[in-house]
Amino acid sequence: MAEGIFRNRVEQAGKRVIVDSCGTSDFHVGQTPDYRAVKTLQRNGIDISGLAARQFDVEDFDNFDHIFVMDASNLMNLLALARNQADKDKVSLLLEEIYPGENRSVPDPYYGGIDGFKEVFEMLNNAAGKFIEKI
Repeated sequence: MAEGIFRNRVEQAGKRVIVDSCGTSDFHVGQTPDYRAVKTLQRNGIDISGLAARQFDVEDFDNFDHIFVMDASNLMNLLALARNQADKDKVSLLLEEIYPGENRSVPDPYYGGIDGFKEVFEMLNNAAGKFIEKI
């Protein structure tokens, strides 16, 4: 969801930014997004049906200036993979954009039904907007 939302917000802002997403585990590599995520974003004019999951690679530290994570577990995983302080400095919780200093995690909408996906959409959309305003 975050990749689709960020791409949409970047396009709306007329900025040139490379956006990508991945997971810290290989559980869903190659799979398409959850149908509820696809449906939620479609209702908001964003198509993520063509995306496929991939796993984070340490080279991502070289390829991206900023790396957002959804929760504390992902944060710990990426910080453990960081090769140096510069890599660590690129990683932060996405919701820090709208709740600075609160270390909030994006809730996993999987068990929350479609309403959980709507709630997460709003959080991600707000955070993406705040970040894009800054760049």
